[in-house]
This record gives sequence, C-alpha cells and structure tokens, in this order.
Amino acid sequence: VFPMKNVYSCYSCFTGSFRQQFSFPSIFIYGHTSSGKTYVMQTLLNTLQLPHVFVNCVEYFTSRLLLEEILMQLQSCCSETEQTSHVHCDTFNDFVRLFKQAVVSEELEDQTLYIVLDRAEQLREMEANILPAFLRLQELTDRNVTVVLLSEIVWELFRPNTGCFEPFTLYFPDYSIGHLQKILSQNHPPEYSVDFYAAYINILLGVFYMVCRDLKELQHLAALNFSKYCEPVVRGEANERDTRKLWKNIEPHLKKAMHTVYLREISSSQWERLQRDDGEPGQLKGLSAHTHVELPYYSKFLLIAAYLASYNPVRTDKRFFLKHHGKIRKTNFMKKHEKTSNHLLGPKPFPLDRLLAILYSIVDNRVAPTANIFSQITSLVTLQLLSMVGHNDQLDGPRYKCTVSLDFIRAVAR
Repeated sequence: VFPMKNVYSCYSCFTGSFRQQFSFPSIFIYGHTSSGKTYVMQTLLNTLQLPHVFVNCVEYFTSRLLLEEILMQLQSCCSETEQTSHVHCDTFNDFVRLFKQAVVSEELEDQTLYIVLDRAEQLREMEANILPAFLRLQELTDRNVTVVLLSEIVWELFRPNTGCFEPFTLYFPDYSIGHLQKILSQNHPPEYSVDFYAAYINILLGVFYMVCRDLKELQHLAALNFSKYCEPVVRGEANERDTRKLWKNIEPHLKKAMHTVYLREISSSQWERLQRDDGEPGQLKGLSAHTHVELPYYSKFLLIAAYLASYNPVRTDKRFFLKHHGKIRKTNFMKKHEKTSNHLLGPKPFPLDRLLAILYSIVDNRVAPTANIFSQITSLVTLQLLSMVGHNDQLDGPRYKCTVSLDFIRAVAR
C-alpha cells in the first residue's frame, strides 16, 4: 500500500550501486512525518538482507552516544550472539579508526554497509564536524559504506555555510487520500466486515483529510471514534449498509474531535467517557490547550488589558476605565462600521501606552512600569498570545494586537 515510487527510488539506489565499485557515499531522504521513510528503509534492508546499522538520532542525542551506538551495532551485525562489549569513542577520528577495524573483523570488506540515521535533523545540534564527516565517511574510511539520512526537513536547512559533500536526495511525497484509505482499512476489527470499516474510514477522511494528513494521528482518531460509529448497529437501529443513519450519529462527535487534533490533552479513556456523557465542546475540560495555560500574575492582567484594548474603541476607555469621568453626552450617532460586532471585525492594533493605562486601571494595587512588566509583554509576544504590528524601529513606539479568543480570556480571568 505504500507508494511504489518511494520504494522503487530506494531500491534503485541500492541495486544500482552494485554495478559500481563503490555505492553512493551518502543519501538524503526527506518528507513529512508518517510518509513511510523509516518503514520503507527497514523493509528494503531486511528484505534484501543487506548489512546495516539503524540509529535514531533523538535517542542518541550526543555525538559520543551516536558514534558508540553505531560501532556496537556494527559488532553485532554479523555475529550470532547479541552480547557486545562497550566501545569508547570520544572523537570522530577514533570512530574512523574503530570503524575500519570493525569492518575487517566482521568480514564486510566485500559488501556495502549501510548506516541509517533516522531523525537526522538532530545532527545540526551536534558538533559542526559531525554532519560533513558522515557525508564523506566513505572517503575517510576507504570502505564501501553508504550513510542514509532520514529527515522531515529539506536539505537546504542542513547545508553548512562552509559547504560540504552533496548527498543524493530523495523526496517521499505525502500519502494521497487513496493510499490513506488502503492503509487505514487494513486495521479493521475482525467482528465487522471490511466494507463496513472502509465506509467508516471514508467518512473519517472526508472530515479530517483537509486538516490532518498524519497517518499516526488518523489511526488514533479512527480507533477512538469507531465505537461511536458502531452504536446504531449494536443497538439494532441500523444495519451496516445504512450509511446515512451511521453518518448522522457520528457527525457531531467527529466535529468535537476536530478540536483535539494533534493536541492529545486527554487520554483515550477520558475521551470515551466524555463521548458517553454527550458533553458539549465548551463543557469538556481539557479539550482546548488554551484553558490550561499557566501564566504569571501580571501576565494574566496584561493579556486581559490587551484584549480590552483590541476589541474596544479608544473613545470608550474614559467611560470604562475612569472612575470619575464626569458627564458623557449620549448620542445615537454611530459610524457604519461600528454597528458591526467588534468580534466579527477582529482585533485592532493598540499602542503600548494604552495597554499600560488599561493595566493600571484593572489592577487593584499600584503597578510600577518596571523591566519585569516589559519582559512579560515580550514573553506574551513570544508565546504568540500577542503579536507585534509594524517594525521595532517605529518612532511612535511599538503597537500590539491580541490574538486570543474570548473563551481564552474567560478562562484566564477566572
């Protein structure tokens, strides 16, 4: 069910190199998450029975751990026993020397050895010489070795400023909706027919495909909501072919699940309990990440003041935030655009001095404009709760805009 173009591209890299004396020195394979990169590589290497080392760079996050793990896997590559002695390797020079010895001791001189580094973007966080050295490992060791880098980002974000050896690049495209349909349909429960589960997957993809194409997330959503889809069949209210009734039953629950795509703030058991209670999305605690944001004391008031400044006109500040504002002449005259709700028009930018003025009026105790207050404003911008409008070099001071919703502010103000 995987795209044959991906499999054929990898297969051509491996089998085509057999006609040469040496294989490709390095191969860079990239694509979005859950596009089959790791699975295709493992399947090809195991099916073709090629000697290989497979290391996840997230698990071995320092250069020393990474190099030692490669040498230890190389020791057990061709040996029948899995017990290997620990290898100490502090520098890449030591790694080259020990790598040559291991290739000779394991009798791999006449074979192509593949070193696969999964999540290779972590190499950018290591020493500057690690990535260029891996790309030229064949030249440094004078052995028939190919380093395969698997990543979710493009090669241009890897290339050092000083330049390096350019690897052979392969791109794994995202799964089409047809591929996702075939892959997800393979996990159907044995008590239901294949066509029944395929119809459910078709409904699921129709709702989530535009916002989520991550295979793992879609598998989680399919397993989470299938019991609700089956309820009319279990109760005897519909049969497996009555797709209209099944869709009407599952539609509101899929809409609720749209709020939790990628978040995973509640466990599967909690979600199933909430589904049984038929709670509304606004009543589900933990269903939105915004309801559980922990902010410092004054940051909460700054955020509330920013929301008030974004959604209230400047001319209302005197009436809302001044205790002794005197008489205000009432008038029925309103501009045309002011007749529309400010929440529909979106947040308006406001200057820093207006934000601080509203802050001083809503906080009970006296607040001094210290560096602590200004640093918390910067933190709110970093958290993308506020956005800065314009450039930092404006002569009239910075202007901000509040980016959170009314439900968020209600949760913060409690």
